[in-house]
Amino acid sequence: MARSHEDCLKYLEKIRWQGKPKCPYCKSFRTTKLKKENRYHCNHCFTSYSVTVDTLFHNSRVKLNKWFTAIFFVTDQKNRATVRGLAKLIEVNKNTAATMISRIRDAQNDTSELLTQIIRDKNTFWVESPEESLTPEDDENNQPEE
Repeated sequence: MARSHEDCLKYLEKIRWQGKPKCPYCKSFRTTKLKKENRYHCNHCFTSYSVTVDTLFHNSRVKLNKWFTAIFFVTDQKNRATVRGLAKLIEVNKNTAATMISRIRDAQNDTSELLTQIIRDKNTFWVESPEESLTPEDDENNQPEE
């Protein structure tokens, strides 16, 4: 996982709102960024919200960088995503990994524009691809003997 949670939040704000935060409840652009939080306050309907509202990330305690890694792992055609494989990759328990896989597959079935954009920007957004982190740490054990 090459990017931080904050980088992923900024990226989501960019692709969802194009620089202008929009309230997901009343669709107003009259918003104020809350200091010390990754949330916004709507000055029209007086609710607070984050960029993850109405997305597959909503109401999840898992950091966005782990979510993005999970998206790339699950949507990669070469890998058949397993719950245990994902849990080990992003260091969550198997129940969390199963929920994440389910949400990602539901978003794929709904042809989510957000998910499509994240997958399309994979190579430009990520410094290190998730596949690189799938390789064992002990490369010397996997090297052929000379």
